[in-house]
Amino acid sequence: MQQIRRHIEILGENSSVNVLIRGETGTGKEVAARLIHDISGRPGLMVRINCGAIPENLLENELFGYERGAFAGAMRTKKGLIEMADGGTVFFDEVGEMPLAMQAKLLTFLDDRKIKRVGGLEDIEVDVRIIAATNRNLEKAVEQGMFRQDLFYRLNVMQLVIPPLRDRREDIPVLCDYYLDYYNKLFARSITGWNRGFCGRLLLYDWRAMSGSLKIFLSAAFF
Repeated sequence: MQQIRRHIEILGENSSVNVLIRGETGTGKEVAARLIHDISGRPGLMVRINCGAIPENLLENELFGYERGAFAGAMRTKKGLIEMADGGTVFFDEVGEMPLAMQAKLLTFLDDRKIKRVGGLEDIEVDVRIIAATNRNLEKAVEQGMFRQDLFYRLNVMQLVIPPLRDRREDIPVLCDYYLDYYNKLFARSITGWNRGFCGRLLLYDWRAMSGSLKIFLSAAFF
């Protein structure tokens, strides 16, 4: 964790460089992105965009915004998420899920740092730092034609890899101590330590991304 923290500090200080954060679901990619943004000192917001959760037909509107009358139901002009992050950071979570057509539009934005709202004619300059995260093997996705190689290179200027807990088990006792203090304060308890057998099971647990969270395990231990 200390090594990852040092990398985060370096990435935060280089506040204009694109960053790609890689790791399994649940490893803390968004937490790392927020720390990078906070350390950067950029005055704007960090805006998170979940590339896998927004329907493809709405993604362009959400990212770039739209002008009044651009389509049926567009009763007013709306800023997109990228424009709202002006001066700050745009966090593309699970960027590997972004449709190919939108990947091309994102690449154009990365090239000239200008957006055009849907239905608009004016180019709008936006100053944002780009952080992307993925749990996919993007190199394989490039080979399969599912992800643009040129976009991959633009996003992967600097990379932060967060290994799963099963590959850094030495962090588990430290995390246990942290959550012991955290949940004692949260639930007004005074538990002084963990059962040795319980800690042993945590160290032996498989920690697959979809099968367990240390935070959930430890919070359940208080009840």
